[in-house]
Amino acid sequence: MSREFDENMSQLVSEITANYKQNPIFSSFDSSNLANKVEIIEILNELRQLIFPGFFEQKKLASETIGYYVGNLLMSIQEKLHRQIKCVLFYKNYINMEIEDSILEKKTDEICQSILKSLPKIQEYITTDVQATYDGDPAAVDMEEIIFSYPGIFAVCIYRIAHELYKLSVPYLPRIMTEYAHNETGIDINAGAEIGKYFFIDHGTGVVIGETCMIGDNVKIYQGVTLGALSTREGQNLHGVKRHPTIEDNVTIYSGASILGGETVIGKNSVIGGNAFITKSVPEDTRVSVQNLELKFKNSKAKEFDQEFISDWVI
Repeated sequence: MSREFDENMSQLVSEITANYKQNPIFSSFDSSNLANKVEIIEILNELRQLIFPGFFEQKKLASETIGYYVGNLLMSIQEKLHRQIKCVLFYKNYINMEIEDSILEKKTDEICQSILKSLPKIQEYITTDVQATYDGDPAAVDMEEIIFSYPGIFAVCIYRIAHELYKLSVPYLPRIMTEYAHNETGIDINAGAEIGKYFFIDHGTGVVIGETCMIGDNVKIYQGVTLGALSTREGQNLHGVKRHPTIEDNVTIYSGASILGGETVIGKNSVIGGNAFITKSVPEDTRVSVQNLELKFKNSKAKEFDQEFISDWVI
């Protein structure tokens, strides 16, 4: 390499490291202070192996050795989870404080034990989600196909894991987990949302579920649905405020619908038609539909003509 190249490289290094010093966002460049996203994804993969035994392993399982398998997997998950939780707790809460390692270790142990104890409940809820998906999708061949391949189950499974960490106020990890699922599936579920059993997301691409959403049991959502906030202009001043809607039991929301606002409640047994835009509460047992759509057609071999289609979208 030429002397000129060496000089240019040296100048570039100096400019980049100078940026590190000037902007506080880069002050955490010591990797030992930060969460390890690769290991967090490994934790998720191992948890999915635990929840759905035999589906995501590279080796076959046998009933005679299943206890040994579960024990080994739990030890691996506990070790990695403990490492990541301790890391983020230290970085977020204690990095600028003098604190005994024993206190940090105790807090980490408590959180890890709580998460591990919640695994049977997580598994129970996800099993109901698989059942709801099979019951609600005539294209599903069987539950095995759903577990292997449906993006809704993948996203909801990771959400349910992240939600337990969110409830314990673990920083960073819940969002890293749900954004990993978002990136893989196009389904964006904030870890803070509260979602009941038998939850079914069909197709899923473009679904957004906000942090303060409350969703009951037996709710079915199609692609492109947004359960969002009316406005976020106040930014951090809205932190902790209920900004997203409540969806009660047995509600179906069809594709492209937007339901916004923390005071908006969709009552039990209601059906929200496709492309509906809702900012006010809907009573129980109500069908909401979009009407009076005007379609304009232009034939390449004929004159332009208009035709109005009235669609009541009753489901």
